[in-house]
Amino acid sequence: MGAEPTREVQVYDDGDGPGATAARLTGRTATGERPVSGALTEVTLDDGRTVMVKRGGTPAEVAAEAAGLRWLGRAGSGGAGARVPVVHGHDDRWLVTDLVPRGRPGRDAATDLGHALAALHAAGAPAFGSAPPGGPRKAYIGRAPMRNVEGADWPEWYAEHRVLPYLRSAVDDGTVASGEAPLIERLCERLPDLAGPAEPPARLHGDLWNGNVLWGADGHAWLIDPAAHGGHRETDLAMLHLFGCPHLDEVLRGYERAAPLADGWRDRIGVHQLFPLLVHAVLFGRGYAEQALSTAKAALER
Repeated sequence: MGAEPTREVQVYDDGDGPGATAARLTGRTATGERPVSGALTEVTLDDGRTVMVKRGGTPAEVAAEAAGLRWLGRAGSGGAGARVPVVHGHDDRWLVTDLVPRGRPGRDAATDLGHALAALHAAGAPAFGSAPPGGPRKAYIGRAPMRNVEGADWPEWYAEHRVLPYLRSAVDDGTVASGEAPLIERLCERLPDLAGPAEPPARLHGDLWNGNVLWGADGHAWLIDPAAHGGHRETDLAMLHLFGCPHLDEVLRGYERAAPLADGWRDRIGVHQLFPLLVHAVLFGRGYAEQALSTAKAALER
C-alpha cells in the first residue's frame, strides 16, 4: 500500500457535496477537495487540517460505520488499543473522519498492531452480536447486510447469525448448489465440538482484511471501515489470515505476548473464515463459495 498518486486539488465551491458536508460537520470552512475514489474525498479545511469525507450507500451503513469507529476508539483510551480515525460527524449520506496519511508496513508497527488488537478484543462486548452503542442492529459488512442479534453461546450464535444467513442467500441465488449446503450445515451442527474453549465476547473490528489496515506515515497501523460487533476474538485474526497481511507473523507474535490464544487456535482458523467467505460468495460469486465449501470440508476432517 504505497502513497496515493498525486491528484490535482479542486477549489471548493458551495454545494451539497464533500466540501459542504465537511464544513457543516466540522464547523470549519472547506478550502479544497481532492477526490480519492468514487466514495472518498480528501477535504482541506481553513485551519490547515485535511479530513476524509466518505459517501455511504445507505443511512444504516453510515450510522454503523460511525458507531463502530467510535466504539473501537473508546477501547484505545489510554493509548493501549487500536488506532482508528476520529469521527467528526455524519448524516444519512456522509461520514467525516480524520485523514490518516499513508506510510509503509513495518515490523515494529505490526508488533504494535498485535498488542493493540489484543487490547481491543479485551475491551469486550455485552454479548456475542452486540452492536456498538448507537449503532443499528441492521448493519453491514462491506455491502452485505449484517444483523447484530445478541446471543450468549458463541457456537449457536455464530451458526445462526453469521454462517447460515449467508449460506441461505448463496443457495437462493445459485452460488451454492442446494446439494452442497448440507456440508456447511453439518459443520454448524458440530461447532460446539470445534469451537475450542469458551471465551467471553470480544470487541471485534469485524471486517479485518488487509485493505482495512492502514499503515500510517506516523509508523503505526490504523483500522478503518469496521463492521464492529461482539464476537470471538479468533474471528478477526482468521480474517487477517484469509486475505493476507504484511508482517502477519509479527502481528500474531505481538498479540500472543499480550493475550495468549487458546491451544489449537490455528486448527480453528477455517471455522472462523466461513463467515467472511460466505459473505464474499454472496457479493462476488462462485469462487468464494468453492473456497467456503473446501474450508468446511477440511474443518470437519480435523
